[in-house]
Amino acid sequence: MTTSNAIDPAAVTETHLQDGEVVIGKTTIILRRFLRNKTAVAGLVIFLALTVFSFVGGFFTTWDKSTIDPFNIGMPPSAEHLLGTSQAGIDLYAMVVEGTRISILIGLIVGLVSVLVAAVYGCTMAYFGGKVDKVMLFILEALIMMPALLVVAVVTSGGGANLRDQLPSWLLLILVLLVFSWMGAARLIRSLSMSLMQRDFIKAAQYMGVPARRIVWRHLVPNIGSLLVLDITRGVTGAILAEVAFSFIGIGIKVPDVSLGVLIGGATSQVQTFPWMFWVPLLVMFLLTGSLAMMNDGLRDAFDPTSSSFGKARKAGPGKTQARKTSTSTLPAKRRNP
Repeated sequence: MTTSNAIDPAAVTETHLQDGEVVIGKTTIILRRFLRNKTAVAGLVIFLALTVFSFVGGFFTTWDKSTIDPFNIGMPPSAEHLLGTSQAGIDLYAMVVEGTRISILIGLIVGLVSVLVAAVYGCTMAYFGGKVDKVMLFILEALIMMPALLVVAVVTSGGGANLRDQLPSWLLLILVLLVFSWMGAARLIRSLSMSLMQRDFIKAAQYMGVPARRIVWRHLVPNIGSLLVLDITRGVTGAILAEVAFSFIGIGIKVPDVSLGVLIGGATSQVQTFPWMFWVPLLVMFLLTGSLAMMNDGLRDAFDPTSSSFGKARKAGPGKTQARKTSTSTLPAKRRNP
């Protein structure tokens, strides 16, 4: 009687299906790896909590950012004013809610839009190449050399008088930050996209006559998706820090608009007299930027297939482990007779 020690590949596949094993999509794997990182999840929870606080926190107080309490001027936290009042008698809790919302809006808008512009600009440079790439690269490098600090100061303080009369100062700052926040990412995206242009699937799409716009959106952009996600978190963090820095030195958001930078800058000279006016918005800023940094680290490791920082995947039973090993390493090339 002839026997065989080999395992039929069809039988292995059938065993896997009977054991309930399914193919897991890439997005699901990335999400699971991210959720296994407790630090990244904690950062996500903190950021979402601050976002919710900035939009609904105003319903928990009867004061707003413009109402003055003449009987409680420069008072520390109390039952009536949860975080105290400013030297002008304005409730600090109401101002922190407003300032957090403005800072988060600036970060999200600048972070998302700048990455989108960088992706389109960088992929377009890589796709067309030649003279188009040289001209667009010249424009990109010229913009990089522009002094961002000087332009922000001129637009928000002196030369932008007409714009300041028509737009809120926080919206004007968003427009200025958008001009300077996408160029570094565009150069990196251009380099990665140029390597993708040599791939067979890109060349096949070109030979088939697929429009350039569709190749960029359907082939180039998705293949650099991990980089774009990381650039978004970094862009949001950078925009929040830029807003705080510009407002701190007086060339960012202007009163009566409120932001974390305005609150921190206004209380710096009186930190000994009104410490709650300085430390509360500073703590909120640290929570915002720190939570984004934790999310960025978690996303970076989740997108990295070689990272082992999240531990190992779920362990399979002995039967599944043996089946998986035999299916990948012990299938012989031909049957052998005893």
